[in-house]
Amino acid sequence: MAETMTSRERVLRVFRREETDRPACFSGMGNVTTEGLSKLGYQFAKVHQDARMMAETAASTPKLFGYDCCILPFDLAVEAEALGAVMNTYPDSADILYPTIKEKVIHSPEEMETLHVPADLVERGRVPLMREAIGLARKELGETVPVGSYVLGPFTLAGQIMELNDLLKLSFKKPDKVSKLLEDLTCVIVAVAREYEKAGVDYLCVREMGATSDVLSPRAFKSLILPHLKNIFKALSVPSVIHICGKTNDIVPFMVESGATAISVDQKNDIVETRKKLGPEAIIFGNFDPYNVLVAGTPEQVRETIRKCLDSGVSAVWPGCDIWPTVPPDNFNAMMDEVRKYRR
Repeated sequence: MAETMTSRERVLRVFRREETDRPACFSGMGNVTTEGLSKLGYQFAKVHQDARMMAETAASTPKLFGYDCCILPFDLAVEAEALGAVMNTYPDSADILYPTIKEKVIHSPEEMETLHVPADLVERGRVPLMREAIGLARKELGETVPVGSYVLGPFTLAGQIMELNDLLKLSFKKPDKVSKLLEDLTCVIVAVAREYEKAGVDYLCVREMGATSDVLSPRAFKSLILPHLKNIFKALSVPSVIHICGKTNDIVPFMVESGATAISVDQKNDIVETRKKLGPEAIIFGNFDPYNVLVAGTPEQVRETIRKCLDSGVSAVWPGCDIWPTVPPDNFNAMMDEVRKYRR
């Protein structure tokens, strides 16, 4: 199929439920590649702390493979860091090690009620760096490729700033206490998301991975998580996506109810069932395994998986999580070639 649209036009048309020249193949999660890092001569550990390096690395994926997006940042710690979490970026490592949190913000359940959200939150940590990096990526790619970003959902962010086991226990024992924390974190997420919008993102993904049905019942999701997600999506002005990992078939109606423009599900979701449940108008992104298929599989396995995603009814081909950087170029190229020649 001949391409008659730019990646940016294609993706924005998907969000508007308009026809595209071919299926869009993009993401709202990390897709930095070691191929891109190698060509730029950048060390993975360094790109998280330098706006220009981050922008150039993010832009290398669509440039090298024709991927329909440029996504930054590459880790999950921007909001936690702005709240005061202490980071480990493994600055001397030559390996692919993502930044992690070595000191939490909340050290006991009692401290949940006294979380301090700095008045200058959006000037702390790497939020200013993110604004700069988004602007640089936007300038480098112009109008040809959409620039997207992501923020964590409130429950997932709570699991970053306090011990996850405590959070899960309290979600059952003291849901009101957890809900108050999620309300505070919703304000943090909206503040950061608005900064990304001002910097020029075309769309935003809210990654609420921690609220999967693997750990929370649909009833708990509806009562504890959904109200806060609604407040987030109500505050956004660009097209938006809600991403949740794991078994999501039972909660996809709530994901749509959140107010997100589109929903993103991973390989554990039965897309055929989800499409039947939500109907033809729902914008559903998914749902290939970004590691076991795209990284560890063969080009033919990649092609078969991409065809299955499209045959099952996804609105766009989209990974189940971050694409692991060591993705073989042959596999990435096979994915893009398959969407170009796909006929529904």
